Amino acid sequence: MKRYLSIKENRDFKRLYYRGKSFVTPYFVMYVAKGRQGKIRIGITAGKKIGCAAYRNRAKRVIRAAFSDVFGNIKKGYDFVIVARTNILDVKSYTVASHLEKQLKASGVWCEEETD
Repeated sequence: MKRYLSIKENRDFKRLYYRGKSFVTPYFVMYVAKGRQGKIRIGITAGKKIGCAAYRNRAKRVIRAAFSDVFGNIKKGYDFVIVARTNILDVKSYTVASHLEKQLKASGVWCEEETD
């Protein structure tokens, strides 16, 4: 069951691009900022550099699956924007999940005990 909200507004994406802290991996770039709503919100993007629509959709599905794997250990009240990079097409979601976990720990939003 999905317990996070999707970011859909352009102004929210822009706020995270300019004010959020960025973390880079070979598979994605993650922007993190304190949210205004007190809930976890995520926006996922994949540019045309990734490839055709089928490749971009696969990249977003892999990121969404990886995020749902680590979702239980994220502190509430943060917004995330994850931008797919071209290398994400060559890996499975569990590899992306391990990189996502490392970046969440580095950003300080990871908590060891699972949250409800």
